[in-house]
Amino acid sequence: MTKTLLAVLAHPDDESFGLGGTLALYAKRGYNTYLICATRGEAGTVDAEHLKDFKDTASLRTAELDCAAGHLGLKDVIYLGYRDSGMPGSEDNKHPDAQIQHSVDEVAGRVVKVIRELKPEVVLTFDPIGGYKHPDHIHIHNATVLAFGKADDASFHPEAGAPFQPRGLYFQVFSRWFLKAMTRLMPLFGKDPAKWGRNGDINLKELAEVDFPVHVRLDIREVVEIKHEAAICHSSQGGGQMRRGLMGFVTRMFGEHEDYMRAFPPVNGNFKRLDDLFDGI
Repeated sequence: MTKTLLAVLAHPDDESFGLGGTLALYAKRGYNTYLICATRGEAGTVDAEHLKDFKDTASLRTAELDCAAGHLGLKDVIYLGYRDSGMPGSEDNKHPDAQIQHSVDEVAGRVVKVIRELKPEVVLTFDPIGGYKHPDHIHIHNATVLAFGKADDASFHPEAGAPFQPRGLYFQVFSRWFLKAMTRLMPLFGKDPAKWGRNGDINLKELAEVDFPVHVRLDIREVVEIKHEAAICHSSQGGGQMRRGLMGFVTRMFGEHEDYMRAFPPVNGNFKRLDDLFDGI
């Protein structure tokens, strides 16, 4: 029987800029790979030139994700129907449709419905701080953890289908040494590590102080080009610049693997790092 992998993320481009190599790798191996995207990226900064053929940011970024999904070999992209909440303190946080304006239980109910329908062996999502502390990332992380833990509980959102328990839950993580290396490299390129990202609203120095264990390190060299093509689809978010300047240097130096912390089954005592998400579950 063909195995199934489900990634649960927040915005269009999370899949390509983050764990795109993982999705492409398992799709290439013949696994069924699916993506849940909680929002359509409405709060993302987009230059006017990218919007000329689209009615709004959401439709543009949805089209970009459709493009990326084709390159990555995804079976389907399932949208949860929430609005992008924006970065902490932004006006988008207050929008009634913003993801963070809805309870973790409600969002988990939508996630668990997909889990019960697709029956994935393995589920992936962000780490507990959402990678770079985006409110939607943290929120969907919490919702995914709840949905995973309750997927086999018939009393949890019974309207969402018959109980089913996936076998493995993983958080994508960035190793501390990598983030610390970035904080040292960026000044050499004239960049401030405390003001990373398209809008300068990501503090890598702060993130480098958080250390998550790496239980699985995936070698993605055979699909690096596929991940790059998927990233290019997200041109409105700078996907075409992933191989230029500092990002190009980082991609060449560190972009040959993707790292995961295993949340379930729990890791106890000495643990030998694995190279496959489906090992040991």
